[in-house]
Amino acid sequence: MNIGGLFAILDDVAATLDDVAIMSKVAAKKTAGILGDDLAVNANMSAHFASDRELPVLWAIAKGSLLNKVIILPLALLLSAFAPWMIGPILLFGALYLSYEGAEKVLHTLMHLWHKPTTDSKPHGTINQSSEKEKIKQAITTDFILSIEIIILALGTVSESPLLTRIVVTSLIAVLATIGVYGLVALLVRMDDFGLYLLKKSNVFIQKIGNLLIALLPKMIQALSIIGVIAMLLVAGGIFTHNLMFLHHYPLLNSMIGEFILGLIAGITVVGLFVLKNRLMPRSAHL
Repeated sequence: MNIGGLFAILDDVAATLDDVAIMSKVAAKKTAGILGDDLAVNANMSAHFASDRELPVLWAIAKGSLLNKVIILPLALLLSAFAPWMIGPILLFGALYLSYEGAEKVLHTLMHLWHKPTTDSKPHGTINQSSEKEKIKQAITTDFILSIEIIILALGTVSESPLLTRIVVTSLIAVLATIGVYGLVALLVRMDDFGLYLLKKSNVFIQKIGNLLIALLPKMIQALSIIGVIAMLLVAGGIFTHNLMFLHHYPLLNSMIGEFILGLIAGITVVGLFVLKNRLMPRSAHL
């Protein structure tokens, strides 16, 4: 290979890397909102376990999240190349699932408030092994929907770029999203342990910080529970408004409040359909 050809290859590589860096920044900005939602949802789902099970559960969900992205990424690239018309319906189906999850939690909370609880609820440490597996499965399913949205948004920012740039940028966003979100969630759920560690120090100021971290954790988890539900409904409503053209004629629905209301209405509708189906087609009695 002559020197000129080598320099030409190096120039192409440098140009590709430059494109990747620029487009990765654009894609990261585009997906920042959905990553914030992903963080809130997963922190909420990972928090209601016994202290010694928090990190193993989080690791199981993180592995499921990586597998989700390994499945979604090549399919998204293939769809964008050969069947871009399918992306919209897939996103809408995912939005229905997110709105259903969010609305179900809202309705469950309202019913819990309506029927006064007889004892104080103690979410931490009360989840058995079978329930833990179900919670992990639910978290991975929700992550699957959010991962679709993250990858589609990232892919949309590089849709006009060469194939190699599209693959590298979306892969980077997918990996960084998983590491960033679950890394932050792991730090959050172990915040009380760090607080206990600080309490063992002799410095009074450091001990006060430790007490503050321990006191803040349940409040932050409670806040993230609320934020996680709001996030699911907002993401769902945003998908509806961006993919259903007739909704563009209603400016109110294209606001944050409008998207939340739209997600909640869609979710309540899906919950209602499931209730109606169970009423009309009850499970067969055990023989």
